[in-house]
Amino acid sequence: MSRLWCFLLITTLCVELNNAGVLEKNSVHFKNSLGPNDILRVDCLSKDDSLVHDLKPGQTYDFSFNDSILKTIFDCTLSHGQGFIHQASFKAYEGGGLIVHYGKENFWDAREDGIYFTHGKETPKLEYKWS
Repeated sequence: MSRLWCFLLITTLCVELNNAGVLEKNSVHFKNSLGPNDILRVDCLSKDDSLVHDLKPGQTYDFSFNDSILKTIFDCTLSHGQGFIHQASFKAYEGGGLIVHYGKENFWDAREDGIYFTHGKETPKLEYKWS
């Protein structure tokens, strides 16, 4: 069997297992750890989705998805403060393409000094400061 046919067979099996829900979805989680009465706006875009949510302090928002064999990117802007003046924009998730992920988790925590990140196994680290 040629290498191309092997590649196509394996790719098809992975896509079918993923579509059947056998493989665990990836997820992105956001938490508002800002001060009292400080609403966090989460605004994320991908090639297929536009997601906007306002979170009160202590609230979380998360979404799950499957990687595309082309590429999966969620670009997000988090904002807070009077008129949502404080902002930070970043890639909240990037995957797919040649390396398709299953069960990958990205945790983003909005705090007074900036936005912290972890995959859930390590202590969150400051990744972005508010502008």
